[in-house]
Amino acid sequence: MAEEAKVINKAGTLKMTDEVAAKKDTKDINGKRIDRRNRRDRVKADVAPKEFDEITIAVDRVSRTVAGGRRMRFKALVAIGNHKNKVGIGVAKGNDVTTAVAKATSKAKKSMVTFAMDGETICHEVEAKVTGANIIMKPAAPGTGIIAGGTVRSIMGLTGVKNLISKSLGSTNKVNIAYAVIEGLKAQVPRSEWTGAKKAAKKETK
Repeated sequence: MAEEAKVINKAGTLKMTDEVAAKKDTKDINGKRIDRRNRRDRVKADVAPKEFDEITIAVDRVSRTVAGGRRMRFKALVAIGNHKNKVGIGVAKGNDVTTAVAKATSKAKKSMVTFAMDGETICHEVEAKVTGANIIMKPAAPGTGIIAGGTVRSIMGLTGVKNLISKSLGSTNKVNIAYAVIEGLKAQVPRSEWTGAKKAAKKETK
């Protein structure tokens, strides 16, 4: 009877060959055989699709003067959206970047807004002002893409808007620009609710 093939590790200990390992049964604490395909450590966790995507727009280091000197903290600006017509932004501070981003994400989820869309663009031109930031957004024809600055582009990338023309006037503060974008989206009125839209619809039916 031929001896069983053995392989010696670099440490000098014996280990099983691949053929022997393939035939060997694995048993649990009760002595029952465990199917290799259903072993707990090999079962991949079911990764559920995320409902919202998030993006960190900016992380700034801020300081506060206290009795003992300056206290350094981090401020994060985060935007989340579902790539449709829901989007939200959040700003929060923390002792480290991870904490600040987590707090901002939580705030963004609580402050989400739903806005009206016309296909893959906004319904109409809008101008929104928040403190020193002034944002102008205009609908665009299919294939135009998103023509906008960094903050506006980041937020629109989380919505279903694919065609947009935008111009940022005044302040370059990213937080104010982000809030101005949200105000502009909240001000969108569906085409069916425009002044004179119902009258035009009645004339067409006649």
